[in-house]
Amino acid sequence: MIALTAAEVAAATGGRLHPATLNPALVVHGPVVVDSRQVATGSLFVALHGEHSDGHDHAVAAIAAGAALALAAREVSGPDGPVPSVVVADVERALGDLAAAVLLRLRTDDEPGGSRLNVVGVTGSVGKTTTKDLLAQVLTPSGPTIAPVASFNNEIGLPLTVLRADEDTEFLILEMGASGIGHLTYLTDIAPPDVAAVLAVGHAHLGGFGGIEGVARAKAEIIAGLAPGGVAVLNADDPRVAAMAGAAPGDVVTFGSTAGADVRAEGIRVDRAGRASFTLVAGTESAAVELRLVGEHHVSNALATAAIALRLGVELAEVAKRLSVADALSPHRMHVVDRTDGVTVIDDSYNANPDSMRAALKALATVAGRDRRSVAVLGEMLELGPDARAEHESIGLMVVRLNISLTVVVGAGAHAIADGANREGSWGDEVAVADDVAAAGDYLEAELRPGDVVLVKSSLGAGLWRLGDRLTAADAPTATSVPGEPLR
Repeated sequence: MIALTAAEVAAATGGRLHPATLNPALVVHGPVVVDSRQVATGSLFVALHGEHSDGHDHAVAAIAAGAALALAAREVSGPDGPVPSVVVADVERALGDLAAAVLLRLRTDDEPGGSRLNVVGVTGSVGKTTTKDLLAQVLTPSGPTIAPVASFNNEIGLPLTVLRADEDTEFLILEMGASGIGHLTYLTDIAPPDVAAVLAVGHAHLGGFGGIEGVARAKAEIIAGLAPGGVAVLNADDPRVAAMAGAAPGDVVTFGSTAGADVRAEGIRVDRAGRASFTLVAGTESAAVELRLVGEHHVSNALATAAIALRLGVELAEVAKRLSVADALSPHRMHVVDRTDGVTVIDDSYNANPDSMRAALKALATVAGRDRRSVAVLGEMLELGPDARAEHESIGLMVVRLNISLTVVVGAGAHAIADGANREGSWGDEVAVADDVAAAGDYLEAELRPGDVVLVKSSLGAGLWRLGDRLTAADAPTATSVPGEPLR
């Protein structure tokens, strides 16, 4: 973060200094953190009240560890006296206000230390994290770039990402997530994007939107929140996203595989490892791209990245070159591990909705081909509202239609996947149901055989990421040719 005085933090957040004798010229020059274990010298410690912990309980420790100041909702004292703080009515809102103030200063040339930077916002029901990871790798060679850690895409993660920017930052990439109407408006009020990309409108978090059209309205908020002169980057292959062009306040750039897209993929091919290659085309220019990511669905993410990078001045040939060496950076996102025992694990357990589940299953079928056994380990897709049972059943139908060899359904919330598979015509030994992650892990340890390709996929809250870690650990058990006992 840029250096700020305690008085400047108070002014930005509408807070007051505590104690009253606190020097207003006290300088915060370290990172902004919400975890006292991440404090560095000069940090601002943000005392959030979380589901499992109250940050105020750790404010004394944060100051002792080197934090210069706390942002808090109440006065806190320790053995050595009051904790130097800016006290506000709402810590979460104050964090957003601080980020907005810092970003405004960085965008204003006549401010001391101010600089011009490009703010990129990325949203969509699927692909946000992968796209921001690709974009970070494509833009970094062109200038100092800040991108979110993991999936910092909400009212806490986005401000924290903004506050990592400083006078040298040229590209600030922001992943913007929403689980309801108005969420993206709040985020774009903090950080209006110069370039805003909408990747897809899908069946994620349906319970918070009231249906797919509600999802479309919510995602369109990022277009309404563009900075003056901002550019909308829209998926031409998704009709609901393409329709947002009419609401764009300025230029629109489209991407996709359709002939009319401004940035498009031609000649898409997928190799036996599930990695796609294609010709990247924009205007009269073209260049070959060979992705290292597993899954044909990543072509769309790569095209969105290309469209953004081209708009920000990166040459097409360079975009293609950088995309071809980019890796998956975030954990549990189509992370492929070839174990020494001959089992291949595709860990995509960070998140799931019907669209991403189908894409991952197609990738599993491609990688396994006809000569390897495909094993799908599937958990619950959360926040689907009243459509949850039907959506889980549809995944069971797809498992059978893709001829997945073995499906392990984990947890009661995912049981409808097994129902759908059985209804579609799966034989009894092709579907197993495990009560929990531990039971699924024990079953797989005995069941997996050399040559198997295993997909682990669920929403984060379903906990299958723990199974992903177990299956990809360095000491993962050696596969056996002796099948495990059936679960039920």
